[in-house]
Amino acid sequence: MDSNVSAPSGSERVLGPGGAWAMAVGGMIGGGIFSTLGVVISVAGEWTWVSFLLGGIVALASGHSYSALTRQVGQSGGSYAYLREMGWKTASRIAVWVLVAGYTLTVSVYAVTFGAYAAFVFGMPQWVALLAGIAAIVILAGVNLLGAAEATLLEKVAVWGKLAILLLLAGVGLWHWAPERLMLEAGDPVGFGSALIGMGVVFMAYEGFQLLSYDYEEMRDAPRTIAVAMPLAIIVTTITYIVVSLGAGMLAGADAIVANKEVALAIAGREALGVAGFIAVSVAATFSAGSAINATVFATARLAEQAAQDGEMPALFASRDERNVPWFGTIVISAVAIVLVLVGGIEQLVEGGSFVFLIVFGLVNWLAIIRRAGQRWIAAIGLTGSCGAAAMLILHLLGIA
Repeated sequence: MDSNVSAPSGSERVLGPGGAWAMAVGGMIGGGIFSTLGVVISVAGEWTWVSFLLGGIVALASGHSYSALTRQVGQSGGSYAYLREMGWKTASRIAVWVLVAGYTLTVSVYAVTFGAYAAFVFGMPQWVALLAGIAAIVILAGVNLLGAAEATLLEKVAVWGKLAILLLLAGVGLWHWAPERLMLEAGDPVGFGSALIGMGVVFMAYEGFQLLSYDYEEMRDAPRTIAVAMPLAIIVTTITYIVVSLGAGMLAGADAIVANKEVALAIAGREALGVAGFIAVSVAATFSAGSAINATVFATARLAEQAAQDGEMPALFASRDERNVPWFGTIVISAVAIVLVLVGGIEQLVEGGSFVFLIVFGLVNWLAIIRRAGQRWIAAIGLTGSCGAAAMLILHLLGIA
């Protein structure tokens, strides 16, 4: 394997607007509504849809900053590249290790979700769920090793399939309008402040769009592709989260969803369409979590490659094989995620992941302001929202709010 294989040339770049959009939506929804709905409802109750709306607004503002900064810097790397471009090498070195570790953690969360739904649909025990989650990582690592074109094709198929099933579920739930079922306890609604806490808890559901900032050098007409794909992916994802949180909550009831956090939407699917709905949602969940694993491994391996080329990570991470794939990063990230799957604890992982990404988003919005990338007022909204949500999440974790 040659560690000096260069990044793809223009003729080899395989991500157009459609593929990039699918990667971003796959990264968000795969780790979003299936993994976080029960966790957010346990905090925000009937205000859950507002938590998703507020989170979407902050994500959209942050996406504007990511897109503008990436186009300004003109290379892959996300917040790591922005810090390095400014000459803050120590900060960039810390950032890249934190980001790679954080994304590897999210791969394990997606795998836990994949395994939980796969085992639940067949009524299998916990050890089968763990085995299924590990198998998903292994298989999707293999897909990534086949090359970017294969990974992108898988993403497009998975994204459209799960969107169709999720929106059908939401439509049935909204048709059977029953807002009282969104309350955790009948007659005891939570306050609007819970929506702000929920916004902090939910943020892991939005982090996937930033993966595009690591795929920049895989894109055709990269400035236009990222400028179009990133905001469109965030808007579509936000709308999907809102309608699904309302529809699923009305179908299954908030208490039932909280009691079955890891497989909440399968319960709602059964309430909507019986066994067919149960199976359809379970299939969507496994495809969704699978596409999130695929998108996250794909982008994280390229972030590690960029850092290795800069001398901030071991040189092996810069190795590309005959298929022009960063093979070492793909294998190491997948292997560590497999170890983390054995830890479990979906609620703690979601809340911890949300906090990490809120801090990263706050940093990126601040960098956009001081570098005058994009509209500063939009970045200011992203900065304020990220910091506010992080503060609310800390208060929640400390038991104060």
